[in-house]
Amino acid sequence: MSELIIRFLIGGVVVSLFAIIGDILRPKSFAGLFGAAPSIAFATLGLTISQRGRQYAATEAHSMILGAFAFLIYSACVCGALARHKTAALPTAIFLMSVWFGVSLGLWHWWGRLN
Repeated sequence: MSELIIRFLIGGVVVSLFAIIGDILRPKSFAGLFGAAPSIAFATLGLTISQRGRQYAATEAHSMILGAFAFLIYSACVCGALARHKTAALPTAIFLMSVWFGVSLGLWHWWGRLN
């Protein structure tokens, strides 16, 4: 229970800091970009380092990077499908989640072989 409270407090502080940064920068759409995933990732990594050590946190950070790369591929596929085929956004996004899942698993398998 205390871990959840600490995570909530750290996440709230970091989200607020990123929201301030996003509010200072232009365009305003950056506020959402800075307030979402990076702030949660920093809070999670900080807690992971304090509870399980740097090596475990490094493994988690590598997983985050691979997941972000897989999300980039997924986003490019969704944008390409929407622009080229003029399909509805929701079915296209849901259908192409298999790409995100497949790329993530492939990268995770590849990374596991390297380590």
